[in-house]
Amino acid sequence: MDATLRRLGIPGVVAPVNPEHAAGTWRVYDSADPVTRKDITSDVLAAFVAKFREANPEPPGKPQSGPTRGFIVPPNED
Repeated sequence: MDATLRRLGIPGVVAPVNPEHAAGTWRVYDSADPVTRKDITSDVLAAFVAKFREANPEPPGKPQSGPTRGFIVPPNED
């Protein structure tokens, strides 16, 4: 996820919530310092969705066919 954010130009540092427990929950922060960092996960997710909606807008009136899980990150075409 960290590499994908960099590729898309979205700032943030992906890190575990508890630096002592890397197998636990991870979030996106504004800096790597566990003492001073601020959780910006919701802002980053919104920016991530906005990037893909710009590139792939849904046709008007197209209903969603059910629950969707996960996400697909297209390859870098640069």
